[in-house]
Amino acid sequence: MSLQSRAVTMTKQMIQIESTDPGTYENAMADWITTQLAPYPNVRLSRQEVLPGRPNLIAELTGDPSLPALVMICHMDTVVVGDGWTLPPFDAIEKDGKIYGRGACDMKSGLACCLSAFQYAAETLQTSGKTPKQTLKLICSMDEEDFMRGSEACIQAGWVTDHDWVIDAEPTNGQIQMAHKGRTWYEIDVQGHTAHASTPWKGADAIAAMAEIIREIRHAILYAPVHPDMGSSTVTFGQITGGYRPYVVPDHCKVWIDMRLVPPLNTEKTNAIVEAAIEHAEQSVSGISATYKITGDRPPIEQNPTSPLLENLKLSCQEVTGEVPQVSCFTGYTDTAVIAGQLHNRNCMSYGPGCLEAAHQPDEWVVIDDILRCEQVYQQLVKSTI
Repeated sequence: MSLQSRAVTMTKQMIQIESTDPGTYENAMADWITTQLAPYPNVRLSRQEVLPGRPNLIAELTGDPSLPALVMICHMDTVVVGDGWTLPPFDAIEKDGKIYGRGACDMKSGLACCLSAFQYAAETLQTSGKTPKQTLKLICSMDEEDFMRGSEACIQAGWVTDHDWVIDAEPTNGQIQMAHKGRTWYEIDVQGHTAHASTPWKGADAIAAMAEIIREIRHAILYAPVHPDMGSSTVTFGQITGGYRPYVVPDHCKVWIDMRLVPPLNTEKTNAIVEAAIEHAEQSVSGISATYKITGDRPPIEQNPTSPLLENLKLSCQEVTGEVPQVSCFTGYTDTAVIAGQLHNRNCMSYGPGCLEAAHQPDEWVVIDDILRCEQVYQQLVKSTI
């Protein structure tokens, strides 16, 4: 099978393996990847059971331990199917130069490109009888679409270090994306007192108080400083509950908040924003009280223009496409961002087939030419390690 057809074929095969999170999860994907790497005796393969039936997988071609390893990390899970599909989500239908299916761009096509490049390296080294200059690793992670416990387990296991070169194949629309907005999650609970809606002054309206909190937080984030590379911080009030009936003053309300932060904002500063919003609500709506907790805290990651991996990746892209790719910000949060944030690793970035706008959508799709381009770029990149 030619290199140019391998990643496309494997993309289709992986789409047909459901690995939704929550849902069927990653075990069948890990089994399938293991079979793809079984023919290579020079590959060291390890499996880490992070949760029951939910493994991480690592394949290694061992080189000079004094040099940074080139680590390709790709997640095996996808988001759930959801509504609105016009095509079967797990049939991997090819039409009009695209492949359709859940995970097509996020990120089974990216995983296919990295797996194909890793197989190329294993085949080349096996034929030559040599070992690579740098260690080459392919990490297939679990739980990226939820709590990112897979990448955290990789760090704890020492599969990736602070001096390694780390890249994922998330959909980047032809760009290299290195910077990441931070991601901070809050839960805010407001407690009030019930009363009949005809005598609301006898109660304390928890929903009215939450409205004050939401308004204050939204205003503070909306007018926060803009970062020259990453743009503006954002806030989403993704879920809210409260109350009993329209004719009862609500004595409770809860909201779940997603903040995407750029410097100089960070979690310490948004804590102050949340606390000020709660204080304002307690003054505006007599009798209520409110508490908050942080349920997710991922720091922002800024670009590192001096990164040696960035330079090598640019050269690989230029060799394949004839053009130097744009370096930009990834608007979401990825496994490489977790590694960059926890290990302070300044050589972490994303480059992969597809566009983020197609991810998580009904009729998710990836352009086949994108797969072919990225497959060749990754092959070119791993050549520098072998």
